[in-house]
Amino acid sequence: MVKPVINRMPNLMRKLARLFIIKNRFEASAIIYALALGGAERGKHYLDLYPGFGGKMLFLAAMVAVFMAGAKIMDALTYERKNLKMD
Repeated sequence: MVKPVINRMPNLMRKLARLFIIKNRFEASAIIYALALGGAERGKHYLDLYPGFGGKMLFLAAMVAVFMAGAKIMDALTYERKNLKMD
């Protein structure tokens, strides 16, 4: 069995890489919240730039992208937790 890349790194690099790993649902929720704020801000600029139906559709697309990314993050977190239980 091949060891994960993070286990083959030197200690300092492992600690640094661990900062960028989402470990629980709270961290995932915080990241999704930040993505939602960015998506809403982008959507607001779209509404200013393209008034009318086009701006509303671009706003909707920005928010749907956040929802899809959030669902993927939560799904990946569940998958990782399930994988750790099997090992």
